[in-house]
Amino acid sequence: MTEILRYEVGSGTVLVEVDEGSFGVERPARNELGILDAGRRLEDALAAVRPAARAAAEVMRELAPEHLELQFGVKLAGEAGAIIARNCAEGHFIVKMSFTAPPVPPSSPENEIRL
Repeated sequence: MTEILRYEVGSGTVLVEVDEGSFGVERPARNELGILDAGRRLEDALAAVRPAARAAAEVMRELAPEHLELQFGVKLAGEAGAIIARNCAEGHFIVKMSFTAPPVPPSSPENEIRL
């Protein structure tokens, strides 16, 4: 069975479907319609995964690939905020970050070493 979780967002609210008994959804308040109140803003909940995304991007960029693409699912978890989902299909959001290495400037003749 599923539950409906309400987050404040911008100047309104958003309703999110979550599995009953999901991590972080143990004790939120219910309104008269039975909708669970997450008790936080959606923006604040999503900020919880930012450090993990940043760390993954930094570590992978150290490998100096020409192109790097990271993709992961983000699952909303009530009072716990947001968590990285076990797989993308399980997430409420799929985050796809793409990076391309800057072009390497061509070497000029004066910088070349002649043998």
